[in-house]
Amino acid sequence: QVQLVESGGGLVQAGESLNLSCAASGRTFSTNSMGWFRQAPGTEREFVALISWGGGNTYYADFVKGRFTISRDNRKNTMYLQMNSLKPEDTAVYYCAADSRPYTYSPSAEAMGYWGKGTLVTVSS
Repeated sequence: QVQLVESGGGLVQAGESLNLSCAASGRTFSTNSMGWFRQAPGTEREFVALISWGGGNTYYADFVKGRFTISRDNRKNTMYLQMNSLKPEDTAVYYCAADSRPYTYSPSAEAMGYWGKGTLVTVSS
């Protein structure tokens, strides 16, 4: 069974930080791009950040550039999202995902074939 499990969400005040983790099991994702997406109540799921298979390339949505950092440790089969300077509008369920195909790089939900169940991030003002 292939699983992606997020952790690290919680309640923080504006300006504070969180570090999300995504632990994969059942297969290695060292050949696949991985990414983070989020969904707030009443909205569509949106792209947050993407990292290539080896971690050498990253891409961010405009609204998180300079605040969030995506990384991965393929030895641990784990991906991370360091979230700094959090804003109330960052409040959402955050999902980790892995691309369905090896050696591809696409910042879209449609490209992702594996998803976690999400972790809730709440930022108070």
